[in-house]
Amino acid sequence: MAKKNSNKASKGKRPEDSIPAEVIEEASAIEAELESEAEADLATQETSAVRESQAEAAPPPDSEGSDERMAELQAENERNRLGWQRTLAEFQNYKRRIEREQVQTRQKITTDVLAGLLPIIDDFDRAMANLPDELKENAWLNGVSMIQGKFMRLLEEYNVNEIEPTGEPFDPNLHQAIARGESDEVESGHIIETVQKGYICGDVVVRPALVRVAN
Repeated sequence: MAKKNSNKASKGKRPEDSIPAEVIEEASAIEAELESEAEADLATQETSAVRESQAEAAPPPDSEGSDERMAELQAENERNRLGWQRTLAEFQNYKRRIEREQVQTRQKITTDVLAGLLPIIDDFDRAMANLPDELKENAWLNGVSMIQGKFMRLLEEYNVNEIEPTGEPFDPNLHQAIARGESDEVESGHIIETVQKGYICGDVVVRPALVRVAN
């Protein structure tokens, strides 16, 4: 009798009751993932359909408006280009003016310093030109002469040069006539003698040469 009841109980048991719980959970997870992917695909398809519909419904571009906008942009670009060119030209002019002023300032400083040194240079020249014969071979004097030579070379490095115009045509821009006279050696209007040397720095006359001119 007990055996009969046992068989009846086995016949009433469902097949899924014998599947392990881990397998059921994994199957449920896979099913949920598949459903999620299906929903995402459906949403993508719907979005694409909406975009295609909007693109088909959009009005054609206004070619006349586009041409006007293009013309405006080209005009603005031309204005900007001209503005940049003007700015560049103004900057270049400013740069040249500053450089020119710097050169003039340096030259002004040099000429001012030189003007203060000219009396000393004149004293050197007069002393060396009127040496007694007994001192011409003096070793100490040779040292002084070397100092004078170094001093003159330093002036040359600063573009300072002597104006020693004996025998040249008289030039009122470079020479100052203090006397006139007769000469058989130079032509009329030429310089007979340089009484005092002049000096020029670049194209600026620091001091004109004092000269005698032939009639």
